[in-house]
Amino acid sequence: MKISETLKALDTENAKKLMAELYTQAGADENTDRYRHVANGFKEAYGDQDILLFSSPGRTEISGNHTDHNHGKVLAGSINLDCVGAAAKNGTDTIRILSETFNQKFIISLKDLKPSPGMSGTIDLTKGILKGFQEKGYQVGGFDAFITSNVISAAGVSSSASYEMLICSMVNTLFNDGAMDVVAYSHIGKYAENHYWNKASGLLDQMACAVGGLVTIDFKDPEKPQVEKLDFDFGAQDHSLVIVNTGKGHADLSADYSSIPNEMKKVAEYFHKEVCAEIDEAAVIAEMAQVRAFAGDRSVMRALHFFEENRRVEKQVKALKENDFAAFLKEITESGNSSWKWLQNVYTTADVQEQGISIALALTELFLAEKKCGACRVHGGGFAGVIMAMLPNGLVDEYVEYIEKAIGAGNAYRMNIRPYGAICVSDRL
Repeated sequence: MKISETLKALDTENAKKLMAELYTQAGADENTDRYRHVANGFKEAYGDQDILLFSSPGRTEISGNHTDHNHGKVLAGSINLDCVGAAAKNGTDTIRILSETFNQKFIISLKDLKPSPGMSGTIDLTKGILKGFQEKGYQVGGFDAFITSNVISAAGVSSSASYEMLICSMVNTLFNDGAMDVVAYSHIGKYAENHYWNKASGLLDQMACAVGGLVTIDFKDPEKPQVEKLDFDFGAQDHSLVIVNTGKGHADLSADYSSIPNEMKKVAEYFHKEVCAEIDEAAVIAEMAQVRAFAGDRSVMRALHFFEENRRVEKQVKALKENDFAAFLKEITESGNSSWKWLQNVYTTADVQEQGISIALALTELFLAEKKCGACRVHGGGFAGVIMAMLPNGLVDEYVEYIEKAIGAGNAYRMNIRPYGAICVSDRL
């Protein structure tokens, strides 16, 4: 559709329904304006063409904290913060992208998809996605795109994976007639991060962004993880997610992050296996003294977290399928407690006096105990950064005022689970 026709389509009843599904009724009008802005931004940058609109969400991790790297189980959801873009074929072998949010404008030639020596930045990531399509035998071509994003950076909601899945949706729609399924998007995003961004990421972030809604993923076979989208109407529960940025982080947490998978794998090594998914909790307990001597006590605690966390994911999936939201919330609390006590990723031992996550969790637990509802947990990698709270919509404003008084204004973000992953919005208007 021409841009003028696209703008008209955004005013239809069908568009209003879609916007409410993507962003809730309260956010529908504001986000419709975002799409208008993107369409007009494309026109200003590239001229009036037949365009398609796209959206790809950020994601929240609900349970399964630090299990995927040992081939465990996770529960995650797409959120109503997203990357939005307009794109059109340009008939060349050149990709032109204008990223408004990050004030970037760059050009990529399909004749040169080699990563830069530094292997960093959006250009390299985009090259990796294009190369990933070629490696899997799919078509790529020249296109123009105007992109904006409100997925919060450095808040554990996967702003990079959101961008990756947006580009995948564009290339799949423009050049492959939608032939690639969204799970395959995830593998291309992983390929791009591994080979063009020098980041040894897995598939969790990409899959949650690509598939959409609430999804459970079993990574027992990491090359072919089992993905199940759960048919659960989160919006009907009258609850919201609140992500709280707890303040300053640390200059380098890589050692803390690496210690978790390495220590879990050290326990598996005792049993001549590679990852915890290949061993049994009962065997660890039966040979506890020997395993402690071989792997160390914290390693054993983290392995025990892995086993229990896998079971918690299973319980939560069961609760969602049975529409038992109270049981679902209870397991979020249990998961958070396990991360704090057993996994031990709430603060770094390099500076025990800096415990922003601990403070935010303690205050949130006090708030929820007084209200007798809700749940909270560390969110994402941990050690510094963000927490997640889930509470009734009627308490969100009060909680935000309460937590920001302690943490700082502008650090609490209200979110909802949306039912769609990376999509071509134009196909649904």
